[in-house]
Amino acid sequence: MTKQEYNQKTARLEELLQELTIKGKLKDLLQLELDQISEEIANYEEAMFPFEPTSLKEMIELRMYQRKLKQKDVAKILGTTPSRISELLSGKRGLTLDLAKGLYNKLNIDPRLLLSETI
Repeated sequence: MTKQEYNQKTARLEELLQELTIKGKLKDLLQLELDQISEEIANYEEAMFPFEPTSLKEMIELRMYQRKLKQKDVAKILGTTPSRISELLSGKRGLTLDLAKGLYNKLNIDPRLLLSETI
């Protein structure tokens, strides 16, 4: 996709979203178009403007967003408490070896980010 095509698709996306806001629902074909354009725009943006998390906190938050997880879900996945995850994300507690292993194995977090944190 070119920059011009991206701009055109973004404008069309705005039109469809405005219509959805006004009517509350789109006809099936328009909903299909909205879904397709959204996917194309997302793919273009990921390719052209990749997000590279620079901290463990950013990476955990990215994984939570991508997988639609809450802190309690991450805690369950890692076998810890939600308060422990909250303390880790706020910087009140450091990373333990067990949490580092869980983040790597279960959330596929880059080991370099894990090693950059104090264990």
